[in-house]
Order: sequence, then C-alpha cells, then structure tokens
Amino acid sequence: MTPLPQVATEHESTQLTDQGNAECRYLSLDRDAMRKALRQQLDDDLLYRMLIEERPHQFAEALVVVAESSIRSQRDIITAIESVIAMPAYQQRVLAYAPGAAQFIPKAHGVFFGYDFHLSPKGPQLIEINSNAGGALLNAILIRAQTACCDSAGLNASAVQNPEQAFMAMFLEEWQAERGQQPLHSIAIVDENPPTQFMLPEFLLFKKLFEQNNINTVICDPSELDYRDGALWHGDMPIDLVYNRLTDFGLEAGTLKPLREAYLAEAVVVTPHPRAHALYADKRNLAILTDETALRELGVAAETRALLLGGIAHTDCVHKEDAEALWAARKHLFFKPAKGYGSKAAYRGDGVTKRVFGEIVLQGNYVAQALVRPTERQLKVENEMVDLKLDLRQYVYRGQAQLTSARLYQGQTTNFRTPGSGFAGVVVISDDGKGDRSVALALT
Repeated sequence: MTPLPQVATEHESTQLTDQGNAECRYLSLDRDAMRKALRQQLDDDLLYRMLIEERPHQFAEALVVVAESSIRSQRDIITAIESVIAMPAYQQRVLAYAPGAAQFIPKAHGVFFGYDFHLSPKGPQLIEINSNAGGALLNAILIRAQTACCDSAGLNASAVQNPEQAFMAMFLEEWQAERGQQPLHSIAIVDENPPTQFMLPEFLLFKKLFEQNNINTVICDPSELDYRDGALWHGDMPIDLVYNRLTDFGLEAGTLKPLREAYLAEAVVVTPHPRAHALYADKRNLAILTDETALRELGVAAETRALLLGGIAHTDCVHKEDAEALWAARKHLFFKPAKGYGSKAAYRGDGVTKRVFGEIVLQGNYVAQALVRPTERQLKVENEMVDLKLDLRQYVYRGQAQLTSARLYQGQTTNFRTPGSGFAGVVVISDDGKGDRSVALALT
C-alpha cells in the first residue's frame, strides 16, 4: 500500500484528506473480519442475516482518511455551537417557533446528537445537526471489525474505549438526571412500525445491550403504549424510559398522545425529547448561527462568532419576498425543510424545477443553505470503479464527541442502497511533530 501522507499543518488538512483517501482507496473493508466479529458479538443468526444479507450496503467498502486537524476543527465548531445553545437568549429565540411540547424543560439532555460535516477547501463545514442520530452502535461494531483490517495493512489501529459501555453509561446518566438513584427497570425503543424500519438491526442491538445490563426492553410502535394510573405502559409492563427514535420530533401526532401526556406529566423519561430537537436540530436554527448580526444581538463572543461563521454552511430561512433572488442563486443552494430528516423533501438547487421551487416558497417552512459539495472518492466495487461521496458525523453527548463515523454514498444524499455505500470507518492521521505517523480509528 502507498504510505499514508504526513500531516503538516491544519491548513493542509483538506489536501491531506484528499490525498489519503485517494491513496488508501484499496484499503477495503475486511468482510471476513466483519462476519467473524458479528458472529462473536451477536450470537444471533437472525440479526446477522439482517445486517449482512438483507442490508448489504449497511457498511461501506473502504475506510475514510481524515486529518487530525480536521477532527479538531469539527469539535471546535461543536463546542462553539453548544456554547450558544446554552444561552437563555438563544433558547428564547428558537423556542418561539417550536412545538408546544418543546416548552417543557426536562432534566435529561438527549442522547446521540449527530453533527454532520462536509469537507471543503476552507475546512470542515457543518451542514446539519440531528437530535436522534442513528448508527452509533452499528459504527461501534464496524470500528471493532476494522481494527483487524488496519492491522493487516500495517497500520497502528486502536479503539480507545468500549463504545457499548459508554453508550450504556449515557442512558443511565439520562435516567439519573430525572430519577436520581432509583433503579432503571425498563426501556421502550419506540419508532413507527419498527419491523419496517431500515435501522431495525440497531434497535435489536440496543435491546441486547440494555438486557445485558438487566433492563427489560421492548421495541414497539407508539400505538402500543398506554398512559394510565400515572405511568406509561406497554401491555402489563410499566415503562421507565423511552429511547425515542420517532421523527415526529414534537410528539404532535394524535397517535402519540399517550406518550406525549406521560412525558409532560413526568411519568416517563424520554430521550431524545422535543426540547432537544427544538434547541439543536430545527434547521431554522442554523440561520441564526450563521447570521453575524443575530449572533451579536445574542451577545456571542467574537471568537465564537468567527468559528460559527467559518464552520457552518450559511443558511437562510426561505421567505416569499426573497423568491426571485433565491431562484437566481439556486445553483449554489440546497433547500431543506426546517423539520426535515434523512434528506426527505430536500433538493439541490441545481436540480430543482420551477414547480417544486414554487411549492418550497409557498410552504414557508424551508431553509436555503449554501451548497457545500461533499468530497468525492473512487472505489473499486465488483471490479468496477465507482464514484462515491462522503460526509462525516460526530456523535455527541453533552457537548463531548463520542465517536466519529463517515458515510459513503451515491446520488444526492446518503441512502445505504448503492454498491460501495454505507457507514465507513474513519482513520485519523496525526503528527507528533517529528514526522512520525500514527493512525487510530475515530472512537474517542
């Protein structure tokens, strides 16, 4: 294999990443190691088949190389964002357009925030924040399997902590924030019609993790929950904590009434919760975080403003009066619904039709974000060279990054359905100042 490039300065991180990914494109996923790791860790033939056979593009075909300076920059941007979100003036502003349930203030913080970045010539650019980001446990398995891959390539690969242990501690911290030292007896992993969800394997992995820690766990549709006698119930089992994977972030649908009422009555701990989405993940918030005047009005320090303005893709709310200017600039924009998720109803401006654009303007709940083109890579898949794009995700809890992952994809957005695509292990290249190189899988 061609030697990995050496890190020189933070300003060269983008060039380093480009070079590293190009030179390491043959460092493919060791699928035998993955299968062996899954067999050992899961001890579950059904779950194994779901991950390997039914979802062949869950895991990508290659590693992604990222400069340590780029990772540092991403985490600096995250720290800056978190500092603003903690400000009462910011919270008052974003809660003005949040759903009613978001006005309730829980003690729990919310698990698995996902900060998604594209890499650009001027450094990493945040494109969105997710409040119930999936894939962390799947990536933990991927990282463990990738260790063998890196060793076989002569790289010094290591994971610095046990991710399952860290995730379990996070859920216990959420519980204890609300209930102190009361024992946690039961968890419901809740999503609409779970058997049809693409991320069902991760739900099953979390169920195993919770049960290994002596917590009764069910995976269920919200319609299976009932609020009565001061508790949330699944059948005859009272639910202590809901791991919320729903995309109705405000719990507004009529079918969610029992869950919403139990949450607002503090009869159950919900994580992530409506307030978490309102403070972090409503895409209209990015319009505030990239508006220097708004940041000044909020009292944000100059150094923090510089990090936000330089590290977040500029975002504006779509208003009817700006339609003509937005249409003229559309080729440089990405249109996203304010409460969107998973790229649903999102449009790159250079491909949007006049009709769809008219609908975007008419709905009035969209943002227009500066288009930051994702890094592109070539990968050999089934003896053919395939062009893939990549983005990076930082999984974050209480402001601290837990795990870094990458996603490779074709087309407009991540879909986990095209050859070579899926979650990819991240190799972080660092420099000790003497020109020596070390490589570590991005679990921190």
